[in-house]
Amino acid sequence: MVRGTLEVLLVGAKGLEDSDFLNNMDPYAILICRTQEQRSSTATGKGSEPEWNETFVFNVSDDVPELAIKLMDSDTFSDDFVGEAKISLEPLFSEGRIPPTIYNVVKDEEYRGEIKVGLTFIPEENNHRFAEENYGGWRE
Repeated sequence: MVRGTLEVLLVGAKGLEDSDFLNNMDPYAILICRTQEQRSSTATGKGSEPEWNETFVFNVSDDVPELAIKLMDSDTFSDDFVGEAKISLEPLFSEGRIPPTIYNVVKDEEYRGEIKVGLTFIPEENNHRFAEENYGGWRE
């Protein structure tokens, strides 16, 4: 079993179904990798075409089948579920890197827009070498 670091670049989304009738929706993403969960910033007022350009880091092993990204609309009283993209990680473990790619966002088995995500997997044994090459060593 290979362990390592999964870096997720959440670029943005397009064509999302706007769940707010009076205003533009305020979308954010919840990234879920097995039991780890992280939340993006809220793209306030960005409606159906938000941009985040945020990076998230997860500790994973190659038996983790997928990354789920839930898109939500931040509202005053309760947030609305916009849709979800499920990204298989299997190709990533063999390739090491998948450049920003478009994935379908689905809700109730229907297309609800698309999300653009880039993925990088750094195996544990390569983390030290990666840090040396990219950062001049480990930063404490």
